[in-house]
Amino acid sequence: MTDEQPTAGVDAPHTLILYDGVCGLCNRLVAFLLRHDARDQFRFATLQSSPGQTLLARHGFNPGNHQSVAVLANYRQPDERALTRSEAVLWVIGRIGGIWRILVLGRAIPLTLRDALYRFIAQRRYSIFGKLDACPVPRPEDRHKFLDLPC
Repeated sequence: MTDEQPTAGVDAPHTLILYDGVCGLCNRLVAFLLRHDARDQFRFATLQSSPGQTLLARHGFNPGNHQSVAVLANYRQPDERALTRSEAVLWVIGRIGGIWRILVLGRAIPLTLRDALYRFIAQRRYSIFGKLDACPVPRPEDRHKFLDLPC
C-alpha cells in the first residue's frame, strides 16, 4: 500500500471508498466524486486490489463479495468505521456538500428499505451500467487519491 499525500495544511480525516473496479456504475460514482471533491477528502481503492482486500478483511467483510461499496469513514483515525450499502452512499453524499446534501434526507427512509433498494440495483448494475474488462487507471492529477493502482 502506498502512503497518501497529506492535504496541504489540513489534518482532516479522509473518507476511503472501496469500490468494484470493473463496475460501470461504481466507476461513474468515482468520476463524479473526483469532480466534486473540492476539499480533497476522498481516497479510493478497488475491492479487487490488495489494499482493498486487506481493508475488507480487517473490518470483517468477505473480500470475495463485490456486491457492495464499502466506505471507511475517518480512514486511519482512531474512530475509523466501516459503512456499507445505503449507509456508505449517504455518508459520501453528506461529505460532498452543496445541493447534493439534500439527498441525505434519504436517511428518513427505514434502513431495511434503503438497503433493499441498494441490493436491487447492485444485483443488476452490470446489466444496466456495464462491466469493464479491466479497472480504469486514474488520471495523473488524481493518482494521489488512490491507495494502489486499480486492479
